[in-house]
Amino acid sequence: MTKAEIIEQIYEKVGFSKKESAEIVELVFDLMKETLEKGDKIKISGFGNFVVRQKRPRIGRNPQTGESIEISSRRVLTFRPSQVLKAALNTGK
Repeated sequence: MTKAEIIEQIYEKVGFSKKESAEIVELVFDLMKETLEKGDKIKISGFGNFVVRQKRPRIGRNPQTGESIEISSRRVLTFRPSQVLKAALNTGK
């Protein structure tokens, strides 16, 4: 599902104009992005958790040459679905 499809679904189901629907979707995504950039986690009840984790630097290997290289430290975003979402996915709801 794309952002445009989300906007279309909000337009159809809630009755806001397409412009209002687009503004709401953009606002929610911007708010989520700002929260995650600060390193805070997002917990959406019944859906799951978005958490930013810090990964330490490590040694990797170039598969073509076999040469060892250092992979720098970085922040990664992880998502853990809630039990409610897992149950819905596994029961086909």
